[in-house]
Amino acid sequence: MSETDKELIKKLKKKLRVQEQKNAEIRDHMAAERTIFANERTLMAYLRTAMTISVGGFVAIKLSDDLYLEIIGVILIPIGIILGVYSFVRYKHKQRIIENHHQGYCPTSHEHERAHSEMLEPGENGKQTSA
Repeated sequence: MSETDKELIKKLKKKLRVQEQKNAEIRDHMAAERTIFANERTLMAYLRTAMTISVGGFVAIKLSDDLYLEIIGVILIPIGIILGVYSFVRYKHKQRIIENHHQGYCPTSHEHERAHSEMLEPGENGKQTSA
């Protein structure tokens, strides 16, 4: 291989490292977004279940003439309400954990910092140049 080809390969490898780091940051950001959406889907599933249990309790009370069905209905309504409250508390707790992790997460690794400083031209990386 000629010297020109070696230099070209070296430049391409450097660009590839920088692009891989950018892709890793995008992947990490998208993973955080997926986690937030999964938490919201879980909340919706809990609330849907809580509403179903509560409505089942109301139906058991309103449409039955039997005492045991009315007792079951009276038990189901508070269970549904408790499940709804639990789901909201759980959602807020998980959301706080996700936000704290996201705030504490620093996407700039040592590898990225090195690749970024290589990308900058001399004088652009915060050092003063003499004019």
